[in-house]
Amino acid sequence: MKKYEIMFIVKPTLDEAQIKKVAEGAKAVLEKNGAKVVDEKDMGQKDLAYEINKFNKGYYFLFVIETKDAKAVNAFNHTANVSEDIIRSLITRVED
Repeated sequence: MKKYEIMFIVKPTLDEAQIKKVAEGAKAVLEKNGAKVVDEKDMGQKDLAYEINKFNKGYYFLFVIETKDAKAVNAFNHTANVSEDIIRSLITRVED
């Protein structure tokens, strides 16, 4: 099994319920495509290092997943790219 860390930033203009819904949707995409979420962290609202889409803050989430292939990672990447609520994402492969 390959292990990945997925960090994404949700835009700060959403309310708490909407932010939670975006995170749950991201998790659902991963699980639907065969990934197992082994750890997830809601890191809360933080200042961005630089402005992204006219936002200076964002809600950070970190998922650690295990998967057999890249299908789940590719599905998440596509979802993050088309979502208006996710302003940035980063996927990193973790070496064992």
